[in-house]
Amino acid sequence: MNTDLLLQLIVNGVIIGTLYGVVAMCFVLIYKSTQIVNFAQGEFLLVGAWTCWWLLTSMEVPFWLGFPITLAFMAVFGVLLQVIVLRPLIGEPIISVIMVTIGLSIFFQAMMKWMFGVWAKPFPEVFAAKSVNVLGLNVQTPYIMSMAISLVIMAGFAWFFKFSRMGLAMRATAFNQQVAQSLGISVKTVFAAAWAISAVVSALAGVVVGMVNGVSSALSFFGIKVFPAVILGGLDSIVGAIVGGLIIGVLENLAEFVDSQYLNLGNLYTVAPFYALIVILMIKPYGLFGTKQIERI
Repeated sequence: MNTDLLLQLIVNGVIIGTLYGVVAMCFVLIYKSTQIVNFAQGEFLLVGAWTCWWLLTSMEVPFWLGFPITLAFMAVFGVLLQVIVLRPLIGEPIISVIMVTIGLSIFFQAMMKWMFGVWAKPFPEVFAAKSVNVLGLNVQTPYIMSMAISLVIMAGFAWFFKFSRMGLAMRATAFNQQVAQSLGISVKTVFAAAWAISAVVSALAGVVVGMVNGVSSALSFFGIKVFPAVILGGLDSIVGAIVGGLIIGVLENLAEFVDSQYLNLGNLYTVAPFYALIVILMIKPYGLFGTKQIERI
């Protein structure tokens, strides 16, 4: 057994798993505050990555400036999307809102292809070194950056929900929207903030993945790949999103190792998380940390 390759893939799985966890937290954030599963989450990564790529290539803005501009743009983008498209749907059946997010996903994919083409485009070189040696293992520099930023975001989420006024308002809104509104909490503001935060964090992930693999419409599939992590951890659990992301990240890299060394199927890396999703739904449909809902008949 090639232990060096196995160790390299496990480390890669942990690093990409933190990125999965961060994007999974965006799913959870929107679901907890609005009870909506956002199927356009992957397109947030796509729009953010293309925006940063355009600033760095067409406008020749340096990365240290273009990256925060991208995040600021995505915050405004998330708020406008919620206010213009989703706010008028408050009170409508949940399935109607979910179908709108699916429509937004298709719309943004088509718009990005129309604006930037269908071919993958390499991200401009940002770091002097493409990889860093960590304990004898070569890890790509963008992944090191993403892991550091992901850990900061996770700590920021923990502080945000426990101590900030908006975080407490989001928790109250997630518990009961009518009670939160009766206590003076602006539910509309909470919804807009949730979508803004989700767009910003997803854009960050999109930029990191774009640095490694190039920017293309394939980035939108990242949101679908994260969904098994959300289900594994629990659709309403921030901690579960982090744990689920780490498990799925390691699982798909272990699947790649088994496939390359023994099975030679060629696509186990892609489908392994979805096999895990089926098993999870059969055994523990509420996830590891999800709240089990009991309905009385």
